Amino acid sequence: MSTARAIGKISESLRNLLSGEMEVSPTPQVTILAPDEKGPEKRINLFLYKVQENPVLKNMDWQVKPGQPNQLVPPPLSLNLFYLMTSYAKNDQQTGNSTAHEILGDAMRVFYENPLVPEEYLVPGVEGTREQIKIMLNSLDLDELSNVWSTFSEPFRLSVPYEISVVQLDMLSENERAMARRVRRIGIPDVRAPFNPPLLASMDPLSGPAGTVVSFQGENLSGWMAYVSVMRNSILSSHELSSDVFTVALPGDLTPGFHEIRVDISHLYRRTFNFEVTV
Repeated sequence: MSTARAIGKISESLRNLLSGEMEVSPTPQVTILAPDEKGPEKRINLFLYKVQENPVLKNMDWQVKPGQPNQLVPPPLSLNLFYLMTSYAKNDQQTGNSTAHEILGDAMRVFYENPLVPEEYLVPGVEGTREQIKIMLNSLDLDELSNVWSTFSEPFRLSVPYEISVVQLDMLSENERAMARRVRRIGIPDVRAPFNPPLLASMDPLSGPAGTVVSFQGENLSGWMAYVSVMRNSILSSHELSSDVFTVALPGDLTPGFHEIRVDISHLYRRTFNFEVTV
């Protein structure tokens, strides 16, 4: 939407929707008046009683202008519109307001079946907008509804509140600004990493007396640092490997039983072995 006229155009679009979809016969007229303004005897009326900024979209950032990728436009003013739907009809001697109730029910059915205003009912100037025009049944307690009606000279009539979301009003073109030039290139990245990461394949032997020298074998170990611990006690730290095989002597005070041996290769590869200390 581009101008403040969008609020009025939404009211017209809602009127078009009701006029085109209501089935009660004869079809009542649809008016957009204050509840105490005179109109056709048989009608459904939409009265805009409140306009409120949309709390979700109020903090939107600047946006790229459609069709002009180098131009930024400020965020639109996003609004929710609140309407009272009221039906009018001549009272019957026996059934009273039943005709007005029939009109109101048919109008509510139309809004229920069309939670998004169809494109064919949108007046020129609001079609193809960024946000869809949603119709939601709202809630007002009796006190709030009475407060609204207390400002009019007419007595209270049964009314249904609706919320329309979201109506966006674009800022004037004078508020637009050109997009800053983007950095195309700041240098040539130089990222180096081993083609084949280190891999630890086996430990030998898997059992023996305390103090046994165990051998670890793997792939692509040369040039990396080895860290070995037994039951979380370090026995080898920051040892640079020169081949794919290296040995470590286990502590001589290990008690008989199974002990967990953890091997870490430059914090890139870790593996845990179990070594059984025999008597």
